[in-house]
Amino acid sequence: MSDSCFVSSRARRRLALTLSCALAAVPMLARASDHLDSPTVIADPRADIGDLYAWMQPDGRRLNLAMTIVGHRFSDRLRYVFRIDSARRFGGADATLEIVCRFPSAERAECVADGVDAARGDARGEDGLWGENHRLRVFAGLRDDPFFNNVRGTRAAYNVADAALRAGAPVDAAHCASLAPATVRAIAEQWRHTDGGPARNFLAGWTPAALVVQVDLKAANRGGPLLAVWAATESSERRIDRAGRVLTGNALLGTLDGEEVSDKLKERYNAIAPKDAAEFVPEIEKGLALYDGFDGRCGNSLLAAPALERRYRALAQLLADDRLWIDSRRTRCEQPFAVELAQAAGRRAYRRDCGGRTPLQTAINAYRSLLVDGRTDSVSDGLERDEKTPSIAQFPFLAPAEQEYQP
Repeated sequence: MSDSCFVSSRARRRLALTLSCALAAVPMLARASDHLDSPTVIADPRADIGDLYAWMQPDGRRLNLAMTIVGHRFSDRLRYVFRIDSARRFGGADATLEIVCRFPSAERAECVADGVDAARGDARGEDGLWGENHRLRVFAGLRDDPFFNNVRGTRAAYNVADAALRAGAPVDAAHCASLAPATVRAIAEQWRHTDGGPARNFLAGWTPAALVVQVDLKAANRGGPLLAVWAATESSERRIDRAGRVLTGNALLGTLDGEEVSDKLKERYNAIAPKDAAEFVPEIEKGLALYDGFDGRCGNSLLAAPALERRYRALAQLLADDRLWIDSRRTRCEQPFAVELAQAAGRRAYRRDCGGRTPLQTAINAYRSLLVDGRTDSVSDGLERDEKTPSIAQFPFLAPAEQEYQP
């Protein structure tokens, strides 16, 4: 290969260090897809968003939303917020609906959909709490989080890649490693298993606090049929945490830096809105390079450009705007990232899917596949479903907790 294609051993060592940092953090994935969070979030688990789900009710009349909270309970000092941007064109925000929930006590929720409806009272029952205008419905209590992840298999797969880098696997100018076929096969094999046996869900039985909201579609799509959803926890002084797509906010930031730098990046990322996140594009590009090499080919991840210096730019820009996109004209919601694939990647086959993220989807495998080779089903951690069966139609959707959480 020419010198223009591959860079120095120093770059290879730097990528190996990146992977080592990821390996050290893998056990922390046990808390959900929004993992490896900032010190401020870790300091108060009641402010820590585990996962965000958003999808269309099958009858097409309502939008369903759910966020899980790592701390198993809600704080009386925080606001729990769903923001729904609606637009006629992908990437826009022609109108915004905020649904803000507060919890003055364990027995009382106060959720207000600005200018639409308000629900106040005990939201812990299976039927939820309806708003005064019957356009908003709320549940707040312990539920099973349907996110599932083979953490040990992921760590073993990363170990294989890390060993290959340390052994001298070449790295190109875009920081993507060219891995040998045997290494690629070993990565896939380890990823699909746990300690050499069948894949196991490290999150089995995890039952965090869940805030589930159902809102009339006519209230949510005032700016257009394309909806972009993100969630946040906020104090009176600042935004503490936010979540959009599975893994983006934390898995792709600060991977090339030490803990101090990484923490500052994540604090800043959580504090700002998705529309202001362009400053993080270079950081996300670095994380994308790591995944792109896992199939032995560089430059075939989603939206990859031929030019090395711009290879990951388009995907990094898409991911930096960390909102979960939904086409509210569609009621079939089977493919994660369907709107992004249809609108940004021009894949017409996905135009009939609402996108978003339902509690039934293997969103993490789809996400990893897009980063590795641009497909939606090429990477698997061996898990296809949660131990419990959630619903996409029956409120409050997430399965009940087996027992009350004991602090």
